[in-house]
Amino acid sequence: MTAPTIVWLRDDLRLTDNPALTAAADRGPVVLVYLLDDDSPEVRPMGAASRWWLHGSLRSLSTATGDQLVLRRGAAETVIPQLVADTGAAAVFWNRRYGAAREIDARLKSSLRESGLEAQSFQANLLFEPWTVRTGEGNPFRVFTPFWRAAREAAVRAPLPVPHVDWAIADGDDLESWALLPTHLDWTAGLHESWNPGEEGAHAQLESFVTERLADYHRRDEPAVEATSRLSPHLSFGEISPFQIWERMHGDLPAAATKNVAKFLSEVGWREFNANILFHSPELAEKNYRPAFDAFPWAEPDPRDLKAWQQGRTGIPIVDAGMRELRHTGYMHNRVRMIVASLLIKNMLIDWRVGEKWFWDCLVDADEASNPGNWQWVAGSGADAAPYFRIFNPMLQADKFDGQQKYIKRWVPEFGTAEYPESIVDLAASRREALAAYEHVKAGQRA
Repeated sequence: MTAPTIVWLRDDLRLTDNPALTAAADRGPVVLVYLLDDDSPEVRPMGAASRWWLHGSLRSLSTATGDQLVLRRGAAETVIPQLVADTGAAAVFWNRRYGAAREIDARLKSSLRESGLEAQSFQANLLFEPWTVRTGEGNPFRVFTPFWRAAREAAVRAPLPVPHVDWAIADGDDLESWALLPTHLDWTAGLHESWNPGEEGAHAQLESFVTERLADYHRRDEPAVEATSRLSPHLSFGEISPFQIWERMHGDLPAAATKNVAKFLSEVGWREFNANILFHSPELAEKNYRPAFDAFPWAEPDPRDLKAWQQGRTGIPIVDAGMRELRHTGYMHNRVRMIVASLLIKNMLIDWRVGEKWFWDCLVDADEASNPGNWQWVAGSGADAAPYFRIFNPMLQADKFDGQQKYIKRWVPEFGTAEYPESIVDLAASRREALAAYEHVKAGQRA
């Protein structure tokens, strides 16, 4: 009998277009395993909303495999060798990741090969791997537009079909024993109303976007309009691949939608760009990408004001709408994400890392590259970032993108009544204070 191959899943919870699974199935029996690794220092533990999503995604994938998905918990460098011993596997395959956790993969690949096993990794979750897109001088790109121009010169492969798999048996944990569902904050109702985790849900979301919303993508900055893809959590968990999205965007589309394809794919490109930045700066969630911002004089957060921001009680309607959408659905419209982040960073002078951590816990699409990358973009400390002196006026933003207040009234029903609180910040005065604080960064750059 052919020895099985272990396929170690991470952010690739799908059967279609899964190169590691396809390669393993070609060899013989397959042990499909997902590890919950909260122990390795290179792995950032998931936030509460992401753990809710993971529960649903694993349950969906297990059903799709006929309950052949093996669940184990612990550090990969301990658990994978133990699973090899338990199953008699001759090989371990996985799809590559690009943050700090790739150090685990490198060490494990080396130790497995030293033990006489085959260990292979594959490209599955990025269209263009970070080391393949470089400037003419051979350096990583720091600006999106030339990055995306260079990346698009490479060919994009076609997605792989679902392989026929001979599943091998192995013992594992019961999903419920992992206690992934929220306990400290009951998001369950809003999350269930809003999302369908899993590969099937991902493809349904893609099709609904193509047929119902892509034609309106030019209105994507209006939070009351359903014009965005809402694919980000499915991509984050790898329930759908960027190759599948790329192929669909170049397939048969409604005539009215074709004009928006290039812009939508450029947003997919921003995901690639942030992953590229993370690859070269794996401490993106902890350190300023631009060291000059280390001199920024952040304020000590007032616990009451911070809590008001977190709960959507700032007295600034569009900010409160966004934060309440986040608490209810685990998601926030992208334009509103920029507005609420700007208020925290530039009007309240609170370190971007505070907001990034809150989003990491609350977002179902809390991606290890995009989340810190986006927060640093707003702060001005990131790659290709908005200038620090670009300070969103949330009232003007609301007038421009939610002029009829449909989004605000949906999430802040007491707006305009005596129950609605006064603003916790003076927008004009806090803007002046932010610009004065930015002088510390400029002074450091001149020194």
